[in-house]
Amino acid sequence: MSKSHSHAVSAPTRALEALEEVGVDFTLHEYQHSARARSFGEEAAAQIGGDPSRMFKTLMVRCDQEEFVIAVIPVDHHLSMKAIARAAGHKNAEMADPQVAQRRTGYVVGGISPLGQTTRHRTFLDESALDHETILVSGGKRGLSVEVSPLDLAELCGADTAELTALD
Repeated sequence: MSKSHSHAVSAPTRALEALEEVGVDFTLHEYQHSARARSFGEEAAAQIGGDPSRMFKTLMVRCDQEEFVIAVIPVDHHLSMKAIARAAGHKNAEMADPQVAQRRTGYVVGGISPLGQTTRHRTFLDESALDHETILVSGGKRGLSVEVSPLDLAELCGADTAELTALD
């Protein structure tokens, strides 16, 4: 498969290396990250000009005080702790401490990608991703998103799909 890049990246991230290693089609989207941004995902959507329903954030969750899992959900939604616990086969879930998430993934908060993490975790992709031909996820650092087929992403991450978002 060919790769499509909207901009050249000075140093490839582990996420980009994971995509290139298997030859998956993807498009890079770089933007200027602001230190004042309150929501990394919403900042990415605004900067790139993308549809927020196609922009996905990567969250680390701790289930039943024993297993850390990854949830990939649209940036304009909230993760349902009951839904992620159920998807992972646990009774309870809570957001992982940001420092733990950084240590376990090898990425900084705001740049955590579901791809190329230093420690592999079970991954769950919100089923709404399948409504789109492509979605955008973090490319492994703040200011870098990668656009990829949700089917390719799920295959690369070994992700299961499930309804993960909270009803507002």
